[in-house]
Amino acid sequence: MVTQLHSPATKTGSLIQSNVSLARFTSFRVGGPAEWYAAPKTLDDLYECFEWADRNSVPVTLLGAGSNLLISDRGISGLTIGTRYLRRIQIDRENARITAGAGVSMAALAWKAAYLGWGGLEWSVGIPGSIGGSIVMNAGAHGSEIRDVLLQATVLAPQTGQIQHRSAADLGYSYRTSSLQGDSQLVTEATFQLQPGQDSLALQAQTREHLERRHATQPYHLPSCGSVFRNPEPRKAGWLIEQSGLKGHRIGGAEVAQMHANFILNRDNATAADIFNLIDCVRNEVYSRWDVLLEPEVRMLGPFCAV
Repeated sequence: MVTQLHSPATKTGSLIQSNVSLARFTSFRVGGPAEWYAAPKTLDDLYECFEWADRNSVPVTLLGAGSNLLISDRGISGLTIGTRYLRRIQIDRENARITAGAGVSMAALAWKAAYLGWGGLEWSVGIPGSIGGSIVMNAGAHGSEIRDVLLQATVLAPQTGQIQHRSAADLGYSYRTSSLQGDSQLVTEATFQLQPGQDSLALQAQTREHLERRHATQPYHLPSCGSVFRNPEPRKAGWLIEQSGLKGHRIGGAEVAQMHANFILNRDNATAADIFNLIDCVRNEVYSRWDVLLEPEVRMLGPFCAV
């Protein structure tokens, strides 16, 4: 079933479809259907989707690259809006700033900056997510975080249609979190302040080195969400899980990775329930051995129930 909506401003429409499987939109490759789904290609289409949801009293869920996400096998009610087509990139050469849409991948942005000879994003090349999700969770790697380079994020409040430009200081950033988490506001684009005048070939080499280091130490050969748990300093989550003897532990088709224990892999047609129950198992085992309750970094959407 397809509902065609037409925008008065652009005379174009965006399609809202029913019962769309979300598994293919997540890096875990699991998850049930969206009751309604749309992937707007322009901001006008995006506003149109919010208007449709408001008229029909339908709750809205936002979906970026799906790289830090576990969606229930039962799916998500309401309207799920995917931002993967919001990929506009604008270069401000005078001020060494890049503005990128929410659907632009962090890897693409890192390479773009390196080719321009602008430093500041080399560390982000191995992050599997998009700009929107990275802003919300304060993505980081190799000792750097998104807040280090973020000049401002453009945020849309769906209830009012109001657009706000918010600086990094406005977003309440801390380790892998921001004030946008659990909020209904949508990051539509972000502007990054970079350091110009650097050697492009050297930056490309540094970017490639970061990517190779990440692939050498983390498993990317099977579907996963990246790091599952936040690191409870002074210990790393991976160390606690490994020392608990959980590397290779499986529930159904889900497995704690041998290469890096803070990764859970979709080893063999796992369900979202398999992954959820393995996360719960790891948390319980680490808590019983170390008296440390690991906090999931992965965002969970839809109904779950531990067994």
